[in-house]
Amino acid sequence: MQDERVSRRRFLQAAGSSGVGAGILLIGAESPMRAAPSDPGSALENWGAPWRPACPQRLCDATRALAHRALSGEHGKAMAEAALALEPAKRAELPETRYARACKLVAEKAPLRILPGELIVGSATLLEAPRHQIPVIRESSVSHTTIGFHRVLKSGYRGLRRQIAARRRRGDLDAREIELLDAMEGCLDAAGIWHRRHVAALAEMAEKAGGHERERVERVQKALANVPENPPTTFHEAVQSLWLMFEFQRLMGNWSGLGRVDEMLGPYLKRDLADGRITLDEAREILAHFWIHGAEWAGIQRGSGDAQHYQNVLLAGIDADGKEVTNEVTYLILDIVEELHISDFPIAVRVNARSPEKLLQRVAEVQRHGGGIVAIYNEDVVIDGLVKFGYPLAEARTFVNDGCWEVLIPGRTTFSYVPFDMLVLLQQAILPVSGSPPAYAGFDDLYAAFIRNLAAQLDEHNLAADGWSKGGWAPPLVSLFVEDCIERARGYFDRGSRYTVLSPHAGGMADVANSLLVLKKLVYDDRLLSLTDMAEILRADWGGQEHFRQQIRKRVPFYGNDDAAADAMMQRVFGDYAALCERVRERQGVLRPAGISTFGRQIEWTAQRLATPSGGRRGEYLASNCSPSPGTDIKGPTAVLKSYGRLDFTRTPCGATVELKVHPASVTGTRGVNALVGLMRGFVALGGWYLHVDVVDTELLLDAQAHPEKYPNLAVRVAGWSARFATLDKSWQDMVIRRTQQYAS
Repeated sequence: MQDERVSRRRFLQAAGSSGVGAGILLIGAESPMRAAPSDPGSALENWGAPWRPACPQRLCDATRALAHRALSGEHGKAMAEAALALEPAKRAELPETRYARACKLVAEKAPLRILPGELIVGSATLLEAPRHQIPVIRESSVSHTTIGFHRVLKSGYRGLRRQIAARRRRGDLDAREIELLDAMEGCLDAAGIWHRRHVAALAEMAEKAGGHERERVERVQKALANVPENPPTTFHEAVQSLWLMFEFQRLMGNWSGLGRVDEMLGPYLKRDLADGRITLDEAREILAHFWIHGAEWAGIQRGSGDAQHYQNVLLAGIDADGKEVTNEVTYLILDIVEELHISDFPIAVRVNARSPEKLLQRVAEVQRHGGGIVAIYNEDVVIDGLVKFGYPLAEARTFVNDGCWEVLIPGRTTFSYVPFDMLVLLQQAILPVSGSPPAYAGFDDLYAAFIRNLAAQLDEHNLAADGWSKGGWAPPLVSLFVEDCIERARGYFDRGSRYTVLSPHAGGMADVANSLLVLKKLVYDDRLLSLTDMAEILRADWGGQEHFRQQIRKRVPFYGNDDAAADAMMQRVFGDYAALCERVRERQGVLRPAGISTFGRQIEWTAQRLATPSGGRRGEYLASNCSPSPGTDIKGPTAVLKSYGRLDFTRTPCGATVELKVHPASVTGTRGVNALVGLMRGFVALGGWYLHVDVVDTELLLDAQAHPEKYPNLAVRVAGWSARFATLDKSWQDMVIRRTQQYAS
């Protein structure tokens, strides 16, 4: 055992002394390529960021240098499109068969990237991948889902091969179904080719290395040799297997969430720790290399941010049997995120009233570093809503997010959602294209007109949902990981999965409620002006009425301020929306759970929105998701959570989130951490659904907007994802800047 410990120490030491700053080793189909070397020393010098609190250094310098290389955009800049073309088909073939041939070609020809010092290998090196395209074919691929990594990790690809073989033996398959199963098997064969190329490349590296470096490479090769074809037997194998499965999906353009990483990997670590095969420090280094790989596309995507690849991770919470999942992997991941500040894996932690105090403390400690990387679900409310909707309890307990924060059953769900702007539906009721608004007898008549518009919108959604995901094709590489695609011999977009979900998602609800409150009070209760007068003011975008606009903002309490009247109006709109969605839970095999979101669409919706009765001007970015409208929540974060918590989120099983932008000065020291823990506990006690806290100073964001070169790795929470602020375009930056600055303590 002593020799084994010495060997393991050398394994990590070798990673720290093997020239991490050396050039990238890109092994292509025919000839190797090398990129210019980088300087790990300078990377380490600049590791800290002045806007972030200090945190303990738990990872070795070599690992931190690898993280810098990824976060600097070095790998992204080296990527290129696949210069590959398929041979013409010899006969008519399904698109799935064509995909399987493309998969094999990519597996054979795509450049490999194996960096000296890496403990986990596998990189998605083709530029189509971060563009959400299928390489070679160059069509859009699959996202907004979390496929069954948890199931395939346990069985290995071998288990999928056996499942396909068993399905063939049972027969009752037509020609199309047989060809689909062939395509699935072809994708597995392609994954095997990609795997063997990595094993061979490591063997070549080991031959050229000496001493500790050779020992390290051989150890990495050993961890890779049998997975993911076979089930892993050690923690290192499990981490490598999960990464290679996930990364091959990414290489082929599929953007899936990862799911519950601590539940998947925790048992392997527990066993290795008990047997003395690994230490927590060693496990942390291995996991850190997994996280670093997730940042390999840094700097490529602009607009809505360069980390919007839907690779969400869930931690903690209960399992299908109701037992707490939180384990050593949970805390190691939080350590890594705190230190490396990699935002490319947005994390959501499932908490409840019984969550360990240590977990809440660690979440708060990571949150105060900013970036919005760690959000929380109130899992009791989420699970209750899923059960009320009709999912079995054991399945509801396994929920994950789809890539943002909508929830689904992992590895069993074909998922998408359809967003719409609720504010426009109110606008149509009070602002006809020309002429005066209808002569409503009272507020209830106006409200009824709005509800009729809302009902018509949902009727259109249900008509479209009836035929959705029927007869379409999807990458068989995705279908392999989704039950019951193999058993039904049908693809992901052809009703192959156990659940097919198309969720309506309403946006602008807070602005609707605020506007209705103003109309009720000023037009119908106090009769200060007529609806026609208000319509003319809105058409003029409040021109000449600035004093009146400011008086409304000051004297009418809006949603987010713990005000009974404002919250009652929000509850009314929310309840009627939920009731309309509940009319059709399922039809023609498609589930339609209600959700509330904008995901930043309030930016594009400005083109269709006029001024609002609540004082919003045309072109302003208004409420996001289920949060208050920016600048209207003036009584602090606790008041926001109280207003939000008055809504019954078990009636919106596809979710509704609230955001808080908290000033860093209010969360310093032990008192600040305790304040964040208090917010989390209050959120849970009040019945919230999903909360993301972004600790950031508005003034710093303004400086970062003016001087992006000073803040290359400043991460912020955008919506269901985090992104480096410098990669957002101005409209997205402005949206984040406009959020109300809150103080936690």
